[in-house]
Amino acid sequence: MQFFEVFWSITIAFLFLAYLILLFQIVGDIFRDSSLSGIFKAIWIFFLLVTPYISALIYIIVRGNGMTQRQVKAATSAQQQGEEYLRRVAGTQSPADQISAAKSLLDAGTITDAEYAQLKAKALA
Repeated sequence: MQFFEVFWSITIAFLFLAYLILLFQIVGDIFRDSSLSGIFKAIWIFFLLVTPYISALIYIIVRGNGMTQRQVKAATSAQQQGEEYLRRVAGTQSPADQISAAKSLLDAGTITDAEYAQLKAKALA
């Protein structure tokens, strides 16, 4: 008998945790959606608080497809911003740009021919 009580407790805890994850996803989607007005956002939040299970189910049925699209759009945007940040921070340049910058330093007399050759070799490697 004790095994079934433990099993039942684990099942209830799992379902409650799954519901909380779904609830946070829905609330995040409500605030992420720019096409919803503030009043409709407030209405959805109100119903999620008053009748949580039914309104979560209705939200998934009615707005589930848009929820997926908004999440994919947010993930794509975050990935693009991350890549842009890395490019900006890393300062990656093409080998031609690196050689051109080294040549301008050589022409200005800032570096020697040996240093220019070293920078050129490094850019081509």
